Amino acid sequence: MQAVDAVIRKSLHSDVVLIRQVAEYIINGGGKRLRPALVLFTARACGYGGTAHGDLAAVVELIHTATLLHDDVVDESELRRGNKTANALFGNAASVLVGDFLYTRAFQMMVGVNNMRVMQVLADAINIISEGEVLQLLNVHNADVGVEDYLRVIRYKTAKLFEAATCLGGILGGATEEQERGLAAYGMHLGTAFQLIDDVLDYSADEAATGKHLGDDLAEGKPTLPLIHVMQKGSPEQAALVRGAIENGGRDEFAGVLAAIQATGALEEARRYARAEAQLAIDALASLPPSIFKDSLLQLSDFAVARNH
Repeated sequence: MQAVDAVIRKSLHSDVVLIRQVAEYIINGGGKRLRPALVLFTARACGYGGTAHGDLAAVVELIHTATLLHDDVVDESELRRGNKTANALFGNAASVLVGDFLYTRAFQMMVGVNNMRVMQVLADAINIISEGEVLQLLNVHNADVGVEDYLRVIRYKTAKLFEAATCLGGILGGATEEQERGLAAYGMHLGTAFQLIDDVLDYSADEAATGKHLGDDLAEGKPTLPLIHVMQKGSPEQAALVRGAIENGGRDEFAGVLAAIQATGALEEARRYARAEAQLAIDALASLPPSIFKDSLLQLSDFAVARNH
C-alpha cells in the first residue's frame, strides 16, 4: 500500500497548482484504501508476481477519488472523513474540474499498462458508475423507490468499482474463466454489502467514527433500505412520516424517523441483507486456491458487515 500511495502521489503531479492542492487534499484525507487493496489481494491470490498491480490499484483509487469529488458537489456535502469536503474548501467548480483531471489521469495510467482487457474493464466500470450516479439522482426525493431499484443503484454506483478491482487482479494473475467469474461476483457482492452497511451507519454510527453527519442521506432525500423498510413494514403513521421526510428532505424529522427505524427493526433488516451479500462474496471465492491473500479477501467480507465506520 505504501508503493500504491507513492504511485498515486506521482500521478497527481501537474503544473497547475490548484489541481495539486485539491487532489492532494482529498487523497491525504484518509479513507480505507479498500478498492486498491482488492487489486493487490486478488492479483497475488491468482499467483501474480509482478508490480503492475500497484499501478492498477492506484488507478482504481484515482477513479474512486474522482467520484467522491463529484458526489460531494452533487450532494452539497460539507464533511467527509471528519474534514471539510473539497467543494466546501475550494468551491464546486474546482472540485468538478479536478475530478475530471483524476479521471483522465487514470485513463492515461491504464493505457500505460498496455492490456486491452484491463482498459475494457475500467472503461466499462466508469460508464456504469456514471449511470448509477444519474439513477441515484432520479431517485432523490422519490418515496416510491423499491428495494430492487435501490439495490440497482448500489450495484451500479458503488459495487461496480469493487467488481472492476477484483477483475483486474484476476486478469493480471492469469485467472481461469471460472476464477474470473468468481472474482467479479465477489467484488460485486462485497461492494453491495459495504454500501448497505454505509446506509445503516447513517442512522446508527458515531459521527466521530464515520467522519460525517448522521442523517445526511435523509437530509438529501435519499430513499435507502432502512427507510424503504419502514414504509413497507411500519404503521401508516410511520410510513407517512418517512415518506414526507424523503419527499421534503432536511433533518427536521430526523428524530421521528430514527424512532420509526428502530421500532420496525429496519437496521437489522438492512444488516441481514448485507450479511447475505457478504456470504455470497465468500462463496464466490471457492475456485481460488488457498493462500494468505485469499484469507485476506475472506476477512474483508466479514469487515464489510461488522465495521462501525
